[in-house]
Amino acid sequence: MVMSSQVHPESRVCGLIGDLYDAALDAAQWPDVVQRLAGSMASSSVVLKLQGHDGSMRLLGCTQNLIVPERDRAWAEDWHRKDLWVERSIAFGLSRTVTSDELVTPAEQERSGFYQEWLRHLGIHHMIGVVFPFTDRSIGVLGLHRPRGAGPYASAERRQFELVREHLQRALRLGQRLAERTHLQSAAVDALDRLDTGVISADPTCRIVHASAMALTLLRENTVLGVVDGCLHLRAPALQDRLRSLVRATTDLALGEMTGPVQALSVPRPHRMPLALEFAPVRPSACVLGEQRPACLIFIRDPQAPIAVERLRDFFDLTRTEGAVAAALGSGHSIEEIASGMGVAVATVRTHLKRILAKTGTHRQAEVVTLLARSVATGHSGR
Repeated sequence: MVMSSQVHPESRVCGLIGDLYDAALDAAQWPDVVQRLAGSMASSSVVLKLQGHDGSMRLLGCTQNLIVPERDRAWAEDWHRKDLWVERSIAFGLSRTVTSDELVTPAEQERSGFYQEWLRHLGIHHMIGVVFPFTDRSIGVLGLHRPRGAGPYASAERRQFELVREHLQRALRLGQRLAERTHLQSAAVDALDRLDTGVISADPTCRIVHASAMALTLLRENTVLGVVDGCLHLRAPALQDRLRSLVRATTDLALGEMTGPVQALSVPRPHRMPLALEFAPVRPSACVLGEQRPACLIFIRDPQAPIAVERLRDFFDLTRTEGAVAAALGSGHSIEEIASGMGVAVATVRTHLKRILAKTGTHRQAEVVTLLARSVATGHSGR
């Protein structure tokens, strides 16, 4: 068998395909990827950027020779936005490979400000590139460049570029979808951390998958709760058995195996009101890459959790003293207890109460206590 020693043009960039997908997941890799792309395509420079319909521009990656000093950053960004080749490529057709010769004549290019003020400064004359849809509000731009003496891009190089273009667009779409999922996940975790209720996600064996900030605080401050070998643990054996039973029943419910209503669990504490644990099922998500097990959300509420005084003051525009009185009221203390704790007369506390009623739009002590206890001003930040 006679084997040709000639390397197929497409093989020069095949090694970059995996790097495109890696960079779509980790933006810090784009500079290295575009540098390798420049070498594979015999190009002096490469640029990959996102341009918004509002004129915004985000540079994902470029070769070192396109990086300008900080003092020239605004000038460079302005020419990135006024890119003549991008304007012509949009008119030519999105997601189509184009060369500079197809977009503008050499004479027209050299007369343009784009060439006089930008391309000539960078030593760029020939280009092969693509403009493609990215989001509803932006487009992606990939451009490879050469100086005049290197000559235009040939048909074999065009095939190489189209292979890169196809995988680049696919990688960016994948990266965008994963970024959206990651953003939603981060928002959900942040929301859990802002709740005044502790939230624990556990598997059917009570192993903790995730614990919110308040849940960690409650685990740290309450000896009746704990973590043993990564699993949620209640000190009282009877309660621990009940916890395991409820978690199993809840995860069975997540699988559609109805085992009766899931109940809450009261966890007694010495000299304090009991903690309340409630359970909710989390159905497993469909995934062909691995088994997704059902989970159980465990909500832990402390009826005596302190109120975030600073947030309370900001929310209702209270003074420092009014905030302290309001927090004590919301925590269930009586007027007499508050007066004794602050070392003031009962009449003084009643005066503050009247002002609090006016600022909160309530009319009776019971109303303001209910409002304060349930308002968004309660939370772990006041601990």
